[in-house]
Amino acid sequence: MRTGPHIVSDVMTHTVVAVGRDAPFRDVVQLMQEWEISAVPVLAGEGRVIGVVSEADLLLKEEFRDSDPDRITQMHRLPDLAKAGGMTAADVMSTPAVTVHADATLTQAARVMAQRKVKRLPVVDDKGLLEGVVSRADLLKVFLRADDEIAEEIRREILVPLFPATTEPVRVDVADGVVTLTGRVRDTSLVPVITRLVRSVEGVVDVDMPLSDGIPVRDPE
Repeated sequence: MRTGPHIVSDVMTHTVVAVGRDAPFRDVVQLMQEWEISAVPVLAGEGRVIGVVSEADLLLKEEFRDSDPDRITQMHRLPDLAKAGGMTAADVMSTPAVTVHADATLTQAARVMAQRKVKRLPVVDDKGLLEGVVSRADLLKVFLRADDEIAEEIRREILVPLFPATTEPVRVDVADGVVTLTGRVRDTSLVPVITRLVRSVEGVVDVDMPLSDGIPVRDPE
């Protein structure tokens, strides 16, 4: 049974579609269409990730196809204009690649995606060699955890340490990822602490606290 947060290696895709730096522009487009993916890593040597080609990179060629950019546009979008004239993966890729390690937590991977505004991250080892790819959809898999698994983790990792000798335990019910806590808490200052800890459990969609001043009081059944 897992005792820590899920990491990227738990959810990543190990079979990865990638291209070499000399792959022709049209071949990259065709590959992405066939595999229904929005980006591909670009590899050099024995599999070192040197960049990523995304749909946004490829669409620059269409954006500037019939345009005659003025001087200001040329100054501010010089890299994009260079990509628009690219013929190979190396010409159009974004580099350095935004990557993640297999032992990163899902939270860390999600933050990188949000901050860098990317949908997929190549997973690399310490030498930069490709090990897999993790996508937004992969990160969402954590919300498919079984309700009883979530409840057990809350009891084991949160409630037992906080109330090791309690005679009136807090009851945990989980339905579709929504956690409901009922019972008696003498120290009401613990309520926001419990709420924060429960929300941090992977797979929790929400925490139901019917009473505004804390955990609803109800005799355990």
